[in-house]
Amino acid sequence: MATNVEAEMVANVWKVLVTPGAAVASGDTLVILESMKMEIPVEAPVDGTVSSVNVQEGGVVQEGDVIAVID
Repeated sequence: MATNVEAEMVANVWKVLVTPGAAVASGDTLVILESMKMEIPVEAPVDGTVSSVNVQEGGVVQEGDVIAVID
């Protein structure tokens, strides 16, 4: 069952730390967002394999946007 990892706020994508096919454990940082000069890590909510990364460094996410999908 796939798990969508969604943005919790409007932010800039500062750093993407995973690629599709990467194995992740719950709590691993997938992406680092930047908002108001603060770095916000986005962590994997479950163990699994990253099936897609829907953001790129330098991009912007809106609240609710799917950042990545974990199978």
